[in-house]
Order: sequence, then structure tokens, then C-alpha cells
Amino acid sequence: MSKDQKTYTRFEVAQRIEHIVLIVTFTTLAVTGLVQKFAQSSISISIIAALGGIEMTRIIHRAASVVFLVQAIYHLVAIGYKLYVERKQASMLPGFKDLQDAFQHFLYNLGLRNERPKMDRYNFVEKAEYWAMVWGLVLMALTGFMMWNPIATARLLPGQAIPAAKVAHGAEAILAVLAIFIWHFYHVHLKTFNKSMFTGKLSRHEMEEEHALELEKIEKGLIPPPPPPEVLQRRKRIYYPVAAVLSLILLFFVYRFVTFEETAITTVSPVSARAEDVFVPQTPTPLPTRPPTPTPFPTQEGQILDGPLSWNSGIGQIINQRCGSCHGAMGGLALNSYEAAMRGGRSGAAIVAGDVEASPLVTLVRDGKHPGKFEPQELDLIVRWIQEGAPE
Repeated sequence: MSKDQKTYTRFEVAQRIEHIVLIVTFTTLAVTGLVQKFAQSSISISIIAALGGIEMTRIIHRAASVVFLVQAIYHLVAIGYKLYVERKQASMLPGFKDLQDAFQHFLYNLGLRNERPKMDRYNFVEKAEYWAMVWGLVLMALTGFMMWNPIATARLLPGQAIPAAKVAHGAEAILAVLAIFIWHFYHVHLKTFNKSMFTGKLSRHEMEEEHALELEKIEKGLIPPPPPPEVLQRRKRIYYPVAAVLSLILLFFVYRFVTFEETAITTVSPVSARAEDVFVPQTPTPLPTRPPTPTPFPTQEGQILDGPLSWNSGIGQIINQRCGSCHGAMGGLALNSYEAAMRGGRSGAAIVAGDVEASPLVTLVRDGKHPGKFEPQELDLIVRWIQEGAPE
């Protein structure tokens, strides 16, 4: 075999299987998640229908997330084995050399440097992708738990945290999918087709291109040899029980993640409508329903009796019923008391005693454009009250 035809083992069989499982789970999560985020898209509707409806789509998404979490536990145990039992270097940890490599690679791409930087077993691109996956796992697991268990979340956090988690979950999903299609596909499939995750090996030319420093260490015999068998056995006897206990604890957390509470998925009957009927477009939140119009003053044969008007004799009750839902005591213009109403808000007085046309309470409502409305007889009473000096 010539020097150029020589290959170097890059990934073991277990690592390649792990990568295939990751491809399947990530793709499943991306497809079933994005069709729910963009549920009104015609493509999403078709995919949901093909998957068996929205309920089945959600079940598939959640099942894939459980597989993803279990795979993360396996990956953690495998890393521990390599670090403790085999005493291999933590080659995925980023360092200052990665910053140097990135800068030198940038200069090389611009033609300002003649040679590529010599990079070790994992270059700065692969490390960035790896830690982006770790960050995505943590964020998606936290926000996924919050949406999967909203009642428990609301006991610990304000209710706004649940829709915030939904936004973060969806945004991270889009970011992850774009990173795979734009960043990962370019470096692994377009620039050069890296087959090492399927064959487990890299050619010498590929090693020179992407991992020249590691190749140099291998050829100079600088890679530490594996520990003796008796040392491996001693470390395995220590590591296996610890790893087993840790795995069981983490698997228990995954189980609690899934069964922490019963949500609408299990407590509400499945939707039998077509996939496109499951979702409805968002609509603006309606204004509070107008309460029935009370009779503010004693009447006689359907006519309001004339008499002195004041805030306490009924005007305040009218204003509170019509305006109190928006103009309460939470900042801005408050109309829940006589003092607050006369004081006005940030834009000035709402009621000017003796001057109806200078009182926004009347002028803004009278043109019919303001959300709050008075009945005609109520507005007449308020006008009379202001004209009479707006007494308390």
C-alpha cells in the first residue's frame, strides 16, 4: 500500500452507530417540530396528515426526544470511559490554539497565508459543532420540560415562562436546522465528502487537510499507547459500577421528565378532525365584554330624574364599569377613584371641571373610535356632571 493510500482509524463501530442514531433522531425532531411551529403552511399540513394527524405527530416528536436524551446519557458514559479507563485526552475541549487556528484559517482563505494551520484530532470547526449540539440539547431539554409539564412549571415560575419557553424552543430548532444544512453540510458533504462516520477511516490526504497535527503525532510515535490490560481491568472494575449507578439516576430523570404530570395530551380526548382543522390562525385578544348597563339613578316611567350629580352618587360607578378594566390602578391613567380621575395620567387631565371640550374623557369617547364606550344617556350624565363642576 502506498503512502497516499494508507488510511487511519477515526471512529469505532459504536461511535458510528451513535452518529446514525443521532441523524435519525435529529431529523425526526426537526421534521415533527417544525411542522408544528409552522402549522398553517401547506407543506406542514401535508406532512402532519401523512404522519397520521397532529396527535401522532406530537407522539413521534416526544418519542424522538426521549431517544435523544437516552443517547445523551450513553454519550456521557462513553466519554467517561475514554477519559477514566483509557486515559485518552479530552480532545473536544476548546482552547487558545483553536482561536489561533480559526484566525490562521481565515487568513489562508483570504490568500494572506500560504499554508493551512496544522490542526489536532478535532479542529475548531468540529469543536464548534459539537458544543453547539451540547448547548442545543440543554436548552431544548429545559424548554421542552417546561412545555411538557406546564402545571409544574407554573408552580415555580410565572405563567409567561411557558410561552417564552415555546419561543426559545422553536427559535433554537430553526437555528439548529440551519446550522446543519448550511455549516455542517458544507464542511462534511460539499467541501469534501467525509466518509469517516460511515467507514470509520480517513485517508492520509484527508488527515493532512483537516488533522495535520494529529497525523504528525501519529507518524512520529507521539500518541500515548493504550494502558496495559491489567490496568484497564482494574479501572473497569471501578468505572462500570459508577457508570451504572449514574446511568440509572439519569434514566430516572428521563422517566420523570416524561411522566411528571398529565397534560392535555393525555387528559383531553384526541382530536378527530382533519389535520388542517386542528390549527386555527391567531386572532387578536378581544376587549373585555361590556357589562350590562345599570340604571345609575332612580327612574320614573323610564326617565332619569333630574337632580344634583356627583362622583359618589353614580358617575363614578358608570366610569368604573365602562373604563375600569383598562384604566385601573396599574400605572397610566387611573379612573378607579375620584382623586385618580381628577389627577389624570401621563398625557394630562382626563376631566376638567366645568369644561366639557377640554375633558378627554368625553371628547375621546364621543367620536366612537375609543375602545371604551358609554351609552348615550350615560354620556349625557357625565357631560352634565362636568358642566356642574365635576363634584365628588
